[in-house]
Amino acid sequence: MRPVGISDTRMRLINLLRTKWVNGTVLHFHFMGGPAAQQQAVRTAFAQWKALGIGLNFVEVTDRNESEVRIAFDQSDGSWSYVGKDVLSIASTEPTMNFGWDLTNDYGRTTALHEIGHTLGLPHEHQNPFAGIVWDEPKVYQYFTGTPNDWTREQTFHNVLRKINPDEVEGSNWDPDSVMEYWFPAGLIKEPAQFQAGLRPPGGLSAVDQDWARRIYPGLDSATPVLKPFESVALSLVPAGQADFVIEPPASRSYQLGTFGTADTVLVLFEEIDGEPRYLAGDDDSGEDRNALFGAKLIQGRKYVLRVRLYWAGQSGQTAVMYW
Repeated sequence: MRPVGISDTRMRLINLLRTKWVNGTVLHFHFMGGPAAQQQAVRTAFAQWKALGIGLNFVEVTDRNESEVRIAFDQSDGSWSYVGKDVLSIASTEPTMNFGWDLTNDYGRTTALHEIGHTLGLPHEHQNPFAGIVWDEPKVYQYFTGTPNDWTREQTFHNVLRKINPDEVEGSNWDPDSVMEYWFPAGLIKEPAQFQAGLRPPGGLSAVDQDWARRIYPGLDSATPVLKPFESVALSLVPAGQADFVIEPPASRSYQLGTFGTADTVLVLFEEIDGEPRYLAGDDDSGEDRNALFGAKLIQGRKYVLRVRLYWAGQSGQTAVMYW
């Protein structure tokens, strides 16, 4: 149910962006065991996404408690991943991604790209409500509850048959070549007619996949302005737009960091440690009648980066950011 006072446009934009990361985030991934060849296939898939020039970075860590993304290779659990920022709600003892079959062949390499796509915030392409797919549902259940997926009926519904809310779909086009599209054998799809004989994406990242990644996570601008205390900076951003600031605190103390105006934003503070931004604090005011606001202890002589990402521009189309 839509919260009282939230317009259709505002809710759509919030839904589109709620699982997306703040651009510039470093995602730390950890392998919870697994064969060396399988691990290397996942590293290669991360590198392929990064090679697009996106503003996210991926760093492998040996301590699972330092990771946002934890990767298991349970062969009895199929292949799956939580979507985008949803991984942050998973206990550090649990995986956020699993691979249930060989990743060293063409199909497996595409599987690795697919599951990482989920972690970046991409849903399944065949669940696009504008795709117009009519399923032979008994055959779908029969196929996916069998080997190698071995899913339950609930998992099959969630991963295949369930239609994504139109408010969560970016645009109205369906990309059957997407890395986020499943391979389906003949007999599962009734309509569109051309896929009755099966749907077989070519594998790898499609042109639309690459465009989406660069648009949502554009390469970062190295010329980041410095935000000074008690100086409000006005922002004029489009939905999914982002502004970044360097903070070099003049004194070691507790500060408040916040936005102003009617916009919905996510505000995240990173501390730069050994040249890498590490998450320190943040707040998300999307869908609420308030502004993003949090406190943090900042140390003189250290460097911080504050990132503001817009969901909805607000009635005035303007917002501002300040720390004090």
